Amino acid sequence: MQNFAPLSATIGGLLIGLSATLLWVFNGRTAGISNIAGGIYPIRRGDELWRFVFLVALPIGAYLGYQFAPLVFAEVPKTLPQISATPIWLVGTGLLVGVGTRVGRGCTSGHGICGLSRLSVRSFVAVGVFMATAIVTVFIMRHVV
Repeated sequence: MQNFAPLSATIGGLLIGLSATLLWVFNGRTAGISNIAGGIYPIRRGDELWRFVFLVALPIGAYLGYQFAPLVFAEVPKTLPQISATPIWLVGTGLLVGVGTRVGRGCTSGHGICGLSRLSVRSFVAVGVFMATAIVTVFIMRHVV
């Protein structure tokens, strides 16, 4: 396995779980990113501010984590992985992910992190579909295309 960093992955997973728990405890909300993003527009609920702050903080936190992780964890790669896909391919796959989150009534974070911990049957089915699709996609990309 290439670039696998068990210590930083474990700590990252714990921090994701902690942030989802804190959002649920202090705000009563599930940390499903697609649902949080979907609640911003149209503006009518009166809870757009926390949603906007949450979504803006996500890439900022990732950037800060990446910047400081090499200082803390020697196992973190010094460079970001290179993506060899074209912009059209990336936009197309992003749109498919968006459609999938609407069809599945949630995304990987909502079903995988929050739904499984709540023992939601729908989330167990959704995560099973996510994993099976990922396995098939990796197989096709590595062995067929």
